[in-house]
Amino acid sequence: MPAALEIKGLNAWYGESHVLHGVDIEVQPGEVVTLLGRNGAGRTTTLRSIMGLVGARKGSIRVAGQETVGMAPHRIARLGVGYCPEERGIFSSLSAQENLLLPPRLKAGAGLPGVGDPLELDELYKMFPNLAERAHSPGTRLSGGEQQMLAIARILRTGARLLLLDEISEGLAPVIVQALATLIRTLKGRGYTIVMVEQNFRFAAPLADRFYVLEHGKVVEHVLAAELASRQAELDALLGV
Repeated sequence: MPAALEIKGLNAWYGESHVLHGVDIEVQPGEVVTLLGRNGAGRTTTLRSIMGLVGARKGSIRVAGQETVGMAPHRIARLGVGYCPEERGIFSSLSAQENLLLPPRLKAGAGLPGVGDPLELDELYKMFPNLAERAHSPGTRLSGGEQQMLAIARILRTGARLLLLDEISEGLAPVIVQALATLIRTLKGRGYTIVMVEQNFRFAAPLADRFYVLEHGKVVEHVLAAELASRQAELDALLGV
């Protein structure tokens, strides 16, 4: 089975600004991998590059063995890649349920190992009980935590199995962060592959199988979960903790 995501020698630009400088990352099916680094290190740009949302890309990005550099974002999404940006992208004029129903559902088939069965509304409402209670509330009435849950639930309804999650815990109450941690564990247990960008190391540490540390658009460290305790001081120095 090919890697769920394999990035080699990735360079990325916004206009004339060269942001990523030869990033190498590998994520196996069913893994949770976290990208760590200080602000401006290139973590979000890495996620955006996977989705084809930067100005230019060079190098290789393979999703389940299929090369995607040069693909349009909508074609990448159809391979079973779901992106939850930091700004969440909730449509404020639509209700929570209308937001859930908006994206097209992906069709699993030959050559699309990243696409699974889309989750139905009733299953999503069991997973996110707050959304069931707020199903008919407009996006503007949802709390930050509810909007974050809605953004993730919307991806799960498409059938995407490779999830790119950008700072999902940022600015949320501890009880919501704890609920999101439980959700990540549930999704991992169901075989989803997750790549997270996180500033909150305490949130990410118990969830991820592996960590990549980025600095100035390059991967400078690769740390296994089993190595966290022995390499904590090194990570603290890199992350400015």
